[in-house]
Amino acid sequence: MRVSSMLAGLALVLAACGGGEQKVDEQQTTATPDQAAPAAGDAAPAAGGTAHDVNMVLEGSSYKYVPDQLTIKAGDVVRFHNVSGGPHNVSFWADSIPSGAADALKAGMPDQMAPLEGSLLTEVNAIYTVNFANAKAGAYKFYCLPHLALGMKGKLTVQ
Repeated sequence: MRVSSMLAGLALVLAACGGGEQKVDEQQTTATPDQAAPAAGDAAPAAGGTAHDVNMVLEGSSYKYVPDQLTIKAGDVVRFHNVSGGPHNVSFWADSIPSGAADALKAGMPDQMAPLEGSLLTEVNAIYTVNFANAKAGAYKFYCLPHLALGMKGKLTVQ
């Protein structure tokens, strides 16, 4: 699974870096600042939950999540913003999340490309929201599929 994901990611990176006209991604999970309606997946946190923002950026020659480590609580939501250097997404390694947590995580990820892989954000300022309702406590390691080979990864800790 990782090999096929890496090959798909490499193909996406090569396609994204190849120049030319890019097709605009009009999935419901994308939003630009001039859109009045929230993007699909912009779910409100569960009662008492908090919303956290993580930017997906290209700084110099480094692709990264800012912040790349975050501590949240079950019931919180995390909004991943495509700021620069896209396309980006957020994907979770199934073997790097707490045992039995995959179903709750999948339920909080709309429009997945594959299990535990969020949709690809091609527009600047697009947002992908992951809802951690019913998430088990523990570490959740994640990465950007198109930029994994370039070191774009991070870790969420659910308390």
